[in-house]
Amino acid sequence: MMKKLVIGMLAVFSVVMFSCSDDDGYSLGDYWIGFGILKVESNAYRIYLDDGEILKPVAWNIPPWEDDQWKDGSRILVNFTILEDVTNEDGEVESYLVKVNEAQKILMKGVLDITEENADSIGNDPIVAQDYWMTDSLISFKLKYLGYYQVHFLNLVQNPEDPVTGNGAVKLELRHNANDDEESIPYTAYVSFSLNQFREEGKDSIAFQITSIDYEGVSHTIEEVFDYSELELPN
Repeated sequence: MMKKLVIGMLAVFSVVMFSCSDDDGYSLGDYWIGFGILKVESNAYRIYLDDGEILKPVAWNIPPWEDDQWKDGSRILVNFTILEDVTNEDGEVESYLVKVNEAQKILMKGVLDITEENADSIGNDPIVAQDYWMTDSLISFKLKYLGYYQVHFLNLVQNPEDPVTGNGAVKLELRHNANDDEESIPYTAYVSFSLNQFREEGKDSIAFQITSIDYEGVSHTIEEVFDYSELELPN
């Protein structure tokens, strides 16, 4: 099953489920939107979507060699049109040949330790975590903030002096630096953070707790488990 997202990129979207089958066929007027990781090998491009689907781009509105976001390992939000299924000898769909209509590079970074040097730049401005999801070793957020014209900084941080809860969960904070921007316009941002640095030898999962403060001064907490039992070791 594929998720058809009937919206423009970087907007609030609804999801309609439908069957991807050869019987239905595909229309050049249809499009899908998904988050994924780009892999480039010998000038062959593959996009591994968060829902497990694999895209093989064969046509582009913007050729990859003309856009520096098309780098191996890039986190992207991609708008694509399915052209054809790629099936195995049992008739099972393994991937999709697609036309890439548009792509947006998504911020992807690691978790920072709070230090004396970066404490001010990390910021303490409000941030709203509207949604989050976990894929492989990434936790991704849909964030809302108010601004106007300044560049804002978003980070997931840990205090080395207070790294875990009483139950042993890793303590993290979503931090926002608005750079003294005006709170005039609501913005939506997507950002992904790698959790690989928290893997421990002899363990296959680790619990963590993420806190954030919204514009009403209310604290919000996310509690999740990073299960890496079936993941390969990072390079």
